[in-house]
Amino acid sequence: MRLGEPMRKIERSRGLDRIAAFAKRVVDRVVPEGKVRDALHGVPLGHPAHPLLVQLPIGAWLSATLLDLVPGGGPGLRRSAHLLVNVGILASVPAVLAGWMDLTRQHERQQRVGVVHALTNGTGIALYGLSSLARSRGQQPLGATLAGMGMGAVAVGGMLGGHLSYYRASGVNRADFLIDWMPSDWEEIGRVEDFPEGRPTRADVGNVPLAVVRTSGQVRALVGFCNHLGGPLYEGEIDGDCLVCPWHGSTFRTTDGVVAQGPATAAQPMMEVSVRDGVVRVRRPKDRPDMEVPRPRAETGAPSEEKTQAR
Repeated sequence: MRLGEPMRKIERSRGLDRIAAFAKRVVDRVVPEGKVRDALHGVPLGHPAHPLLVQLPIGAWLSATLLDLVPGGGPGLRRSAHLLVNVGILASVPAVLAGWMDLTRQHERQQRVGVVHALTNGTGIALYGLSSLARSRGQQPLGATLAGMGMGAVAVGGMLGGHLSYYRASGVNRADFLIDWMPSDWEEIGRVEDFPEGRPTRADVGNVPLAVVRTSGQVRALVGFCNHLGGPLYEGEIDGDCLVCPWHGSTFRTTDGVVAQGPATAAQPMMEVSVRDGVVRVRRPKDRPDMEVPRPRAETGAPSEEKTQAR
């Protein structure tokens, strides 16, 4: 049996929804909207903070385990291993906070796996806490055993995290590639009066929707799917010079697409806009070059030598 099968069983486990809902209530109460929440999401970094924050505790714990495995390790190695265990425990706090913050702004399938991911890693942290306690009492063999068990739990948690990131695309930019399929030449999307002042309107270029915003006489166009989880920005709300996603509240400046408030961490792709004689036209930004994509063979799906160029 492949590992993907038990993952999908977890994704169908509705009993985990209660834990996710409780976690969301706690997170919303403990960490209100603002700079702290955005920092935990990773808005200042431009990508999620959680994968970065987990490096320190995992590195510290793995180093402690390696020291435990040194044959005939003396008091110096034991003290160093104990210190590294404690460093990992302390460093896990911001990593846990960032992880729960991200988890509460995901879809249900992702949340269910995320809950098991968090509980598994929580078990690992608890085992490292017991390891530290045993070491402080001079029970080095027990401390090393508990640390090894903790590393095993953290490894399983990492596998679950990998499923979230690479199978369910948690934390990735879901809109960036869409801009590459936009035309490099100006394409008409309507007249100025087709886009009411103060609310986003949908306009399609090919198969890609745009969220067109007209405020203070300026017309701007963002890719219509939120880069956080694909929410329809064209159904969102205007807040000053910002566009708010209707799904999770990600807020983007309409002037440049930069994130004003998470959970999204990446800037929302925007089109270049031209208004002439009342007609609104858009094109792909000049900093995005033409992209050649292999045309798949119809019978096999394998790439062929023939290529098609994004317009």
